[in-house]
Amino acid sequence: MTARDVPAAPAPATDVPPGPPAEAGWVPDVLGEGFEALTLPLADDDEGEVVATLVRYRPPDAVEVRPARAVLYLHGWNDYFFQVPLARYWHAQGAAFYALDLRKYGRSLRPHQTPNYVDDLAVYDEELDAAVDVVRAELGEHARLMVMAHSTGGLVAPLWAQRRPGVVSGMVLNAPWLELRGSTVLRTLSMPVVQALARTQPKAPLITTDPGFYARTIHVAHGGEWEYDTAWRPTPYFPVRPGWIQAILTGHAQVARGLDLPFPVLVAVSARSLLQTRWREAMREADAVLDVDLLARRAVLLGPVVTVVRIAGGLHDLTLSRAPARERFYAEVTRWTAAYGWQ
Repeated sequence: MTARDVPAAPAPATDVPPGPPAEAGWVPDVLGEGFEALTLPLADDDEGEVVATLVRYRPPDAVEVRPARAVLYLHGWNDYFFQVPLARYWHAQGAAFYALDLRKYGRSLRPHQTPNYVDDLAVYDEELDAAVDVVRAELGEHARLMVMAHSTGGLVAPLWAQRRPGVVSGMVLNAPWLELRGSTVLRTLSMPVVQALARTQPKAPLITTDPGFYARTIHVAHGGEWEYDTAWRPTPYFPVRPGWIQAILTGHAQVARGLDLPFPVLVAVSARSLLQTRWREAMREADAVLDVDLLARRAVLLGPVVTVVRIAGGLHDLTLSRAPARERFYAEVTRWTAAYGWQ
């Protein structure tokens, strides 16, 4: 990565579906029956108005009893919440389900914004705190809260929880992005270049190559099982920017030094990675995004009670894997939750 890889200027999002205004309260969500969305107003930044969006699942046939447990889901990069079966799984477990679209992602992305961009992962504390306040207001102060997070969300969530002792009862991390491909050595070598670019052109889009392999494994149009809004989750993905990369590498360094999360953590990853430059059908049963062996090694640095599970045939997002791997993942979450999750 060098300065010549950087074009002249960033390109903000221009063709994104409009989100509901903050004053609208809970409104029907794009996912349909049982799903509602709440726009959370946040402090303005250098691009103007900022919001996040909280989604909740309340099926029409649900018994009107206030749950004592809640799950808050956090998506990955170039992503947003669309995993309907995940919400149904947690509802069947007796937990209230909420999902958060972070600022400049998915439902929260506005036309004047640089998609997915922050220059400090701690910025997300504002919407995570706001989401917890809504959950507490609806379920009461004593309801137990579990956080479930995927990929980049699986880096954001532990760092936030480290700064918010006493808020979270347990955490389920689905292929959390805890380290750069190539491990600490590559991160250390990359940091000076990234820092130089982040100081001078933090939002300049870097030239990267997205072969579209991961999208090919999940989208129904390419042989996968899932549909999603490609304006919110495009292929090729939204541009990578130096300021954002610096924030990610800083988070990786924090994890490498070790966290001390006082609650139980489940880290689930695929049994293998397949990181290649040419398409292979075997990518439909492997993680084609991150090095799962490296993630497993980093997982034990999160706290004193960490369970690591490897899912044969799993994709990068285990909830989007083919049925056998997906069912195994949910079974492992159920087993872990019974032993640790709500303690």
